[in-house]
Amino acid sequence: MLNTQERAHVAQVWDLIAGHEAHFGAELLLRLFTVYPSTKIYFKHLGACPDEVLLLSHGQRVLEAVGVAVQHVDNLRAALSPLADLHAHVLRVDPANFPLLIQCFQVVLASHLQDEFTVEMQAAWDKFLTGVAIVLTEKYR
Repeated sequence: MLNTQERAHVAQVWDLIAGHEAHFGAELLLRLFTVYPSTKIYFKHLGACPDEVLLLSHGQRVLEAVGVAVQHVDNLRAALSPLADLHAHVLRVDPANFPLLIQCFQVVLASHLQDEFTVEMQAAWDKFLTGVAIVLTEKYR
């Protein structure tokens, strides 16, 4: 899926955000809800105006899943299988939402990392996150 250079870019960006998963994740979710309000349907437990603690907690879980994917880039299917089952069979998330999440995540990365988030890194992350989304939606079939 990713070549050696792309893997290095993904790992390098992850190293920059590791330890800050809750804050990046919360901002990602807030941006997703603001730009695409229809996505809030899957987060009813957060309420109409999500409280910061709940947003940070769920953002942490979202980014921890990304961290698992980063660590298992060679075997995303196996690493993300439980998460794919959850999204397809329990939460029943519309797969069309994954590209929206990817887009918002890249905006968050670019806004925080600025010059450190190069065009090459963005391309690698786009390819990586698209691969994650594909794995998460395979169970829908």
